[in-house]
Amino acid sequence: MPITPFHFGPGAALHAMAPRQISFLSFCAANVFIDFESLYNLINARHPVHAFLHTYVGATVVVIAVVLLFVIVRCFANQFWLPSFLRWRELSLVQVSLGSALGAYTHVVLDSVMHPDIQPLAPFTTTNSLLGIVSLSTLHLFCVALGGLGLLGLAIRWLVAEGQNAG
Repeated sequence: MPITPFHFGPGAALHAMAPRQISFLSFCAANVFIDFESLYNLINARHPVHAFLHTYVGATVVVIAVVLLFVIVRCFANQFWLPSFLRWRELSLVQVSLGSALGAYTHVVLDSVMHPDIQPLAPFTTTNSLLGIVSLSTLHLFCVALGGLGLLGLAIRWLVAEGQNAG
């Protein structure tokens, strides 16, 4: 399934560990951009389904695109009154860069474990040494568990902050 939410679990955990350094929004954006390739290939019956953007070289292109898009949209935000949905206007370039890089590269790693058509190190090699390193159910459980831990961590941070504001 393209644009799977399983990829967001590790992002939630990473953001919970370092919310001032890692943008969860750009983490998710990088994941979605990468999976647009799979969606396009599935709709058009193209193979491999997981092609260029599912390589580390392609993921790097996605990171650059997400960061550039952020910079461009931020430039126009003041001129055209764009709403700050999820407070994206408060994000720093470092937060967006780290979030998109972690999102893109974890996407390639996670998909390399489960999809036989991925060549993550292309164009340098066609091998995929991560394929099948763990079962699909273990991989999904890992992503869901990280998402749960991330949400728990964010909830604790929020409760602590609320307690400090109230006292």
